[in-house]
Amino acid sequence: MTATKGLEGIVATTSSISSIIDGVLTYRGIDIDELAEHATFEEVAYLLWYNKLPTTSELEELHNQLNNYAAIPDQVIDQIRLFPKNTNSMAALRTAVSSLALYDDAAGDMSQEANLSKAIKLQAQLPTIVAAFARIRNGQEPIAPKKGVSIAHNFLYMLTGQDPDEVAVKALDQALVLHADHELNASTFAARVTVATLSDIYSGVTSAIGALKGPLHGGANEAVMVMLEEIGSPANVDAYINEKLENREKIMGFGHRVYKNGDPRAKHLQKMSYELGQLTGRTDLYEMSTKIEGIVTGQKGLKPNVDFYSASVYTSLDIARDLFTPIFAISRVSGWTAHILEQYENNRLIRPRAEYVGPVSQRYVSIEQR
Repeated sequence: MTATKGLEGIVATTSSISSIIDGVLTYRGIDIDELAEHATFEEVAYLLWYNKLPTTSELEELHNQLNNYAAIPDQVIDQIRLFPKNTNSMAALRTAVSSLALYDDAAGDMSQEANLSKAIKLQAQLPTIVAAFARIRNGQEPIAPKKGVSIAHNFLYMLTGQDPDEVAVKALDQALVLHADHELNASTFAARVTVATLSDIYSGVTSAIGALKGPLHGGANEAVMVMLEEIGSPANVDAYINEKLENREKIMGFGHRVYKNGDPRAKHLQKMSYELGQLTGRTDLYEMSTKIEGIVTGQKGLKPNVDFYSASVYTSLDIARDLFTPIFAISRVSGWTAHILEQYENNRLIRPRAEYVGPVSQRYVSIEQR
């Protein structure tokens, strides 16, 4: 047996949920470009769970379920109040999601119907958790979810207490579509490994959030925003980026292990970044981003990935930097739960082997002789 570092190039399972073939990302066979331009996030979530786009009545029923499930138990709110004020936002989300299982009587019901219901419930409740955490740490009271609006609208409403404008809702909704699934990425794999033991769906999603928390996965867009803040102005881009490149430092938001010719999601976020910059007057974020792209792509041949322009998009929506990765989770829970349901349908314990590289022919030495 020979190990492959990072399992790169290893095909670990079969899946009909999403694919990346020749640089083209699809959900259930539909190109991400089509979905980003035409579908709502709720349509995409339905597609991932049910393997088809919903009819009008099916989409209406899903909206009703999401609205009915969106409130979270008071006990979870009380728990969030007890978190230290400086708690990492993803640690808070991970803990709160794990706690949801304690207040779900069907948490241990492993029937397909119950698990699908829990997938919808998790999708509905993650935005409520993130918004509640954001407000509580700022000394504000959580805002109850609103009936009759989309997930994107509801999240922005629960953050601010005000109905967001249509451009902001559309921007966030499209960002959620673009982040919904991405084949067998680290967090999705973590979720599938967990539930392959026949653990429950809450455990699987908690594992996924733990994996997404790492800066090499979900935290990259936050790191991009740190970089933009350090640069401060389009006039400072050349000196800052060239110094980083000369010192062989990594520029966050560029390159991808799977995409060699560019991330197909990035162009949609770039357009969104421009439009929101024009709307809010924060054109400096877009200008800095495009200048950085020009230098890095020109000198290194690396193209932006989904994280790069999402940083300026979320900042233009007046969302705190450390909520970027939780928003990623709000979207990706649709894909995680779709993969968990698929794993349950044709399960086999995931148990790879390791190439042993330690010492051999060792003997036990009694403690008196050590």
